[in-house]
Amino acid sequence: MNLDAAMLLAVEQADRVKGSTYPNPPVGAVILDRDGEIAGVGATEPPGGPHAEVVALRRAGERAVGGTAVVTLEPCNHHGRTPPCVDALVASGVSRVAYAVADPNPQAAGGGSRLAESGIEVEAGVSTDAVAGGPLREWLHKQRTGLPHVTWKFAASVDGRSAAADGSSQWITSEAARADVHRRRAVVDAIIVGTGTVFIDDPALTARLPDGTLAERQPLRVVVGEREISSEARVLNDDSRTMVIRTRDPHEVIKALSDRTDVMLEGGPTLAGAFLRAGVIDRILAYVAPILLGGPIAAVDDVGVLSIAQAQRWRFDGIEPIGPDLLVSLVPA
Repeated sequence: MNLDAAMLLAVEQADRVKGSTYPNPPVGAVILDRDGEIAGVGATEPPGGPHAEVVALRRAGERAVGGTAVVTLEPCNHHGRTPPCVDALVASGVSRVAYAVADPNPQAAGGGSRLAESGIEVEAGVSTDAVAGGPLREWLHKQRTGLPHVTWKFAASVDGRSAAADGSSQWITSEAARADVHRRRAVVDAIIVGTGTVFIDDPALTARLPDGTLAERQPLRVVVGEREISSEARVLNDDSRTMVIRTRDPHEVIKALSDRTDVMLEGGPTLAGAFLRAGVIDRILAYVAPILLGGPIAAVDDVGVLSIAQAQRWRFDGIEPIGPDLLVSLVPA
């Protein structure tokens, strides 16, 4: 197996644990034996547990000797809740370590240099884009900015409407698209909606499995706005924790969630417009259904654009078919 293929396998491992490792990054690792065959795979366990490299090395056993460790993030070089991963790699007898992304955390960085000083061949930058735009996207953003990564998620018709003229919106997208939303909810730290969404839709904002039962991990539910919501609102039930932030200022919301890493905005057009005007959206996930609705209810309200010259510019980050719908990912241009 070549390094790129092994790195994609490591990304798959990281994806499986995303949401369960914070504040640690969701890292995946693959150990190839000296013949290039898979000897062990692993991913970071919840805080206090072993990191991905250690999990994969344990599974590889003696087959790691003379082999290659392929890791999504530069192996850590500090002693936190667990010993440095570079120590485990050196002790294992691997002859080469390949990683995708350098560790931006100054406390943990320097693992590549330590490995090279120990006589291990080091190859950096393997499949960097696939990793940085994949399971490490939100964690890397938090490391760079100190702020949570905010994704605006919405569903719309192909003509950009989030509801029909009478306000009905269940359901614009397919069951497959809605299942994908629940999968994403189960790995984010928090979901934000406005009081308007609570009044109109009364959402539970939970993550559910295909059989309708609650997922093991539930996000923090965040309700933003100055209006009082009913004590009977489903968002206040016991399925998960809820935070009510009495402000309309997106920057104050982000500040209140500064201890989080991965945040999803699911609010209606007014809240989405406010967050876009404030410039705090880092990614857009648009579930686009092949239907036409027309009418006045657009997916987003005023974003502060008065002319085409002022248009907010984004670039496509990915397009994926989900059932009959399309999932479009965009990041700032």
